[in-house]
Order: sequence, then C-alpha cells, then structure tokens
Amino acid sequence: MRGLMLSKITSWVLFILLSVLAVVQLLPLVWLFFFSLKNNQEVFNLSPLAFPTEPKWENYVTVWTQGNINTYFFNSVWITAASVLLTVFVASFVTFAITRMKWKWNKLVLGLFMVAMMIPIHSTLIPLFSFYTTIGIMNHPLALIITYSAFNLPITIMILLGFYYTLPREVEEAAIMDGCSVHRLFFTIILPMTKPVLATTAIINMIYNWNEYVFVNTFISSDRFKTLTVGIQNFIGQYSTDWGAIGATLMISIIPILLAFFVLSNRIVEGITSGSVKG
Repeated sequence: MRGLMLSKITSWVLFILLSVLAVVQLLPLVWLFFFSLKNNQEVFNLSPLAFPTEPKWENYVTVWTQGNINTYFFNSVWITAASVLLTVFVASFVTFAITRMKWKWNKLVLGLFMVAMMIPIHSTLIPLFSFYTTIGIMNHPLALIITYSAFNLPITIMILLGFYYTLPREVEEAAIMDGCSVHRLFFTIILPMTKPVLATTAIINMIYNWNEYVFVNTFISSDRFKTLTVGIQNFIGQYSTDWGAIGATLMISIIPILLAFFVLSNRIVEGITSGSVKG
C-alpha cells in the first residue's frame, strides 16, 4: 500500500514538472504571437505577455502584401523542399552502398563523410563564394540547394546508418533469389522500409534549411530569390523599425515548421527509437 502511494506521488510530481516545462517551452511562442499584434508603442510600453489593447491583425496583411513576404515564403518552401529531397535521396543511396554492398573503398568513403562533419561551416564561405562565382550560379537558388545538401549529408548518413544496420538481410536475399535487380531492390523494398527514419532526417534537414541565414545572405542578393530569414531585414530601417511587422513575419516563418513537426512527430519518434535497438 505504501509503495503504491509512493508511486502515485512520484507520478504526480513528474506530471507537474513536465507540465511546468511544457508551459515554459510555450511561453516564447505566446510572447511572439502577442508581439506580432502590437504597434511600436505597445511593444515598449506593455508587458511582454500582455495582450494588445487593439490587436493589429493588419500586421500580417501588411507583411504578406507589401513586405514581399509572400515571395520570400514561397522561396523558403521550395528551396527547403528541394534541398531536403536531394539530401535524403543521396544519403539513402550512399548508406545503401555502404551497408549493403562490398567494394574496396567502402570504409574510406564513410570516413570521409564523417570527417566532413568536423569542417566549420562558415570557414567555407569564401571558397564557396569564389567557386559559385566561377561557375556562374551566384545569386541563384542552386547555390543554396547544393550547399544545404552537401553540409547536411554527413549527419543524415549517420542517422540512416543506425537504421540500415537493423534491417533484416533475409528480405533482400529472398528478393534477389526471385530475380530482383539492385535498383529495384532499393526503390521497392529498402526505401519503403526506411520511411520512419527518412521522416526523422527530413524534419532535421527542414529545420536547418528553413532557418539558415548566413548562406542566403552571402550567396543571394536579389529579392527574387531571398528567403524569409533575410526578408525580415526589410522591416528594419536606419531611423525606424516596424516591430509588429517583424513579429508577424517571424510567426509566419514558424508555422510551417510547427505543422511539419506535428504531422511527422510519430514518424520522428519511431525513426529515432527503431535504430537504437539492433535485432
């Protein structure tokens, strides 16, 4: 009886602690939402968590129609999507070749990808700038897609490796015995089996690509190809700054990430845990 009571008390304490932690995690989102509905005067005079006296919903309309945010938003969407798809598929090819094929430079190639994780991203800005200028893709989305894919490949491969090693080889052996080619084996059997971990790597890549600032600011100068992270600068002037518009832009930029996480959350957890236990 005493043990049961202690267990209930422990559960309630844990529940309260987790609830408090959840509220603390949500506070920045609530603050940003209230911030996006205020004018400059209310931003500085009201409490950060105070709801504005007259919510300025027009901040969202202004940034979408007059601040060119619609262009930046769609640029962020398609550049992020293209980069994620390229990274995930190339990483899947590499991981399949490393874990399922026997060839001479297998371990060396894997080692090179892992070494790439230790290269500081910003140390490559000048070489990449020079290289992209030479081949003529500066101020073009292709510069961002190639860069994002290259820098995300190592971590994506590392996550996929743990999952691929747990896949039963009996399924592949049976498919090969039935005359299945390597390409068909990968696309019809292996790739569908790795959906959980692909969702995990996709959301990780999406978060990085969506929030990335330095490469966009360095490689893209035209408003036609800028993304949301640099588009926010349009509302920062030399003499005045529209803080409400900045808040509305930040809210717009957060919504796709939240939606993607809620939709893929079960897949993410499944992908992380499935590769942790072998067998």
